[in-house]
Amino acid sequence: MSKKVLLITPPYHCGVLESAGTWMPLGMVYVAGSLQNAGHEVRIYDAMSKFHTLEDIRKYIADYCPDAVGTAAYTSSLSEAVNVLRAAKEVNQGIITLLGGIHPTFCWDEILRKDGDSVDFIIRGEGEITTTELLNHIFGGKDLNVPGIAYVKDGKIIATKQRPLVSNLDILPAAWNLVEWKDYSFKTKKNSTLAVVSSSRGCTQKCTFCSQRLFWKEKWRARSPENFVSELEYLNSTYGVDVAMIADETPTFDRKRWEKILDMLIERKLDLEILMETRVDDILRDKDIMGKYTKAGILHIYVGAESASQDTLDRYNKNLKIEQSKEAIDLINNAGIISETSFVLGMPDETPESIEKAQKLAQYYNPDLAFFLAIAPWPYSDIYPELAPYIEEFDYSKYNLIEPIVKPNNMTREELNKHLLKAFREFYMEKLTKIDELSEFKKNYMIDVTRLLINDSYLANQMKGEMPPGVRQFIEKYVNIKKPG
Repeated sequence: MSKKVLLITPPYHCGVLESAGTWMPLGMVYVAGSLQNAGHEVRIYDAMSKFHTLEDIRKYIADYCPDAVGTAAYTSSLSEAVNVLRAAKEVNQGIITLLGGIHPTFCWDEILRKDGDSVDFIIRGEGEITTTELLNHIFGGKDLNVPGIAYVKDGKIIATKQRPLVSNLDILPAAWNLVEWKDYSFKTKKNSTLAVVSSSRGCTQKCTFCSQRLFWKEKWRARSPENFVSELEYLNSTYGVDVAMIADETPTFDRKRWEKILDMLIERKLDLEILMETRVDDILRDKDIMGKYTKAGILHIYVGAESASQDTLDRYNKNLKIEQSKEAIDLINNAGIISETSFVLGMPDETPESIEKAQKLAQYYNPDLAFFLAIAPWPYSDIYPELAPYIEEFDYSKYNLIEPIVKPNNMTREELNKHLLKAFREFYMEKLTKIDELSEFKKNYMIDVTRLLINDSYLANQMKGEMPPGVRQFIEKYVNIKKPG
């Protein structure tokens, strides 16, 4: 009962992630692996990374003639994801269409009411087992009593019971053979091949603005160190992967397991650099083994500072003190690792002064990179009821942490955006005046990052504006700015 299944990324762009690299759709790699194991013919079509249009997608579907088309969406990419499935139906009404991801997991009712003519089934939660089981039931003529789905039948929306989380992540197959590796690179490393990998799933924290803990039900599960490091070794030797981004929210959650991963990476001496994020308190916990981070090839660590206000951190349920962020970033910097943090701003009580305070705090923290983001009120997040009265933008495509959605009491959204960009500009321009104080490695890294921000990101216009003389000299010396047109 082999069927043709086409997994397509929605062609959504907002000028953030694509400025640093081209990131593969890891979730689809896992879903495709399970479908392949079940005997189906599968393709992954990463239209987003290829910057293809809806017309390109429509042609690809027509040429391939799949039996089923699946895509996934977070909140800001939802509209484009639905457009992909609508295109599939326009090519052939008989194609089974599937929609998964974080937003559909929680907002399935709204989606099916609005777009049930294009979306046949919504996959709620983890997709590997559910997608495979659902298609096997459909193509095998069985009933649709499959846990973890929602669909419309006879004009009525039906949601089946929730599927339990996968208990053993080591057994999930990944369809690395379907990845078009030439499409994926980390832009600060020339001729690199980039993989996105997962060593664990979940988060036990209770941050009120976050979607991840809800999707993973506040649980944390991990692959064994042996299984994970063997995969990195396989990707490095088979596909030439020399940069890997760990997609986990907290890969370091279990100290004993994480240290074993570091030890194995050091022992195997892979030609591999690793990008990751983790929590401030895990970095503080690991202060005695930061040398292992460096030896294991950890290149870049992101930790979320989130706010300059302890009151706001407490409202976010960050379980974090401001001084802890400073200490963690110092530890990362002292280990010679690229440090990055972000501030989630734009709450109703935000003011120009509080944003400036965040910018000054970022300078005090002294990360290599800092981003000042506009809070996005995901409609299923814990903080949504508090923010709902202040929401002025209801187009989900704008919910990308760049464009302000919430109007503070004392600013327009346009003013908020202006101050967020100013904070970034002030932080970064000050950073560049001290470029020669950095190590040669970090200096070269920052030169590459500056080039990307000026040429290829949503911050391009802001970065090309009026600059302090020292920064302008740096730009003229090190960075080739693309001329318009």
